Amino acid sequence: MSAPAGPIRVAVADDQAVVRMGLRALIEREPDLEFAGEAADGAAALRLLADTRPDVLLLDIRMPGMDGIDTLRAVAADPALDGTRVVVVTTFETDRYVFAALQAGASGFVLKDGAPEELAHAIRVVASGEALLSPSVTRKVIGLFGRHDAGPVEGLDSLTPREREMVAWVATGRSNDEIARELVISPDTVRTHVSRAMVKLRARDRAQLVVFAVRSGLAIP
Repeated sequence: MSAPAGPIRVAVADDQAVVRMGLRALIEREPDLEFAGEAADGAAALRLLADTRPDVLLLDIRMPGMDGIDTLRAVAADPALDGTRVVVVTTFETDRYVFAALQAGASGFVLKDGAPEELAHAIRVVASGEALLSPSVTRKVIGLFGRHDAGPVEGLDSLTPREREMVAWVATGRSNDEIARELVISPDTVRTHVSRAMVKLRARDRAQLVVFAVRSGLAIP
């Protein structure tokens, strides 16, 4: 997935009006972003996505009625929304719903109290097809869920040893360039192996590779 040709269209789903207002103001002040609409719960968010097909949805997890996890699952299950990436906007990095959101299809996480430029950066990253998972978030995900939930992952046996290694490195939250520096290889080599692993595992994006690494109990560097 490449970045949209025009402005990145962004929708917001959060049950707090003041949060929606703040996110809208942030989006509208960025020249390469376009506000696509807002919703106060999951059901309304799905209607909004069906009508507007934004590039990115900023989603709160804790909402009344249909919460963020169920909304994520519905987005991931709808082929018509393949072009929409979801960034979870949460209060704490240690939110107990983080791993569930990853499993359901979230492409990244940002903190509600983070700097505005961090949120704008997150939108651009996921719109370009990458995942936004900081090393601190992935460490906590692995520490909380990585071992007791390990088990067989469909497609893992089809990976070459190098591809398995790359999946494990992706689960550290590092970018291709950072992995390349660690292993003293070219970023293109990393990108090739990561891309092949994503195809074999049918991963939506790099965030899904973290899920596969954690669920399969791969040795994380």
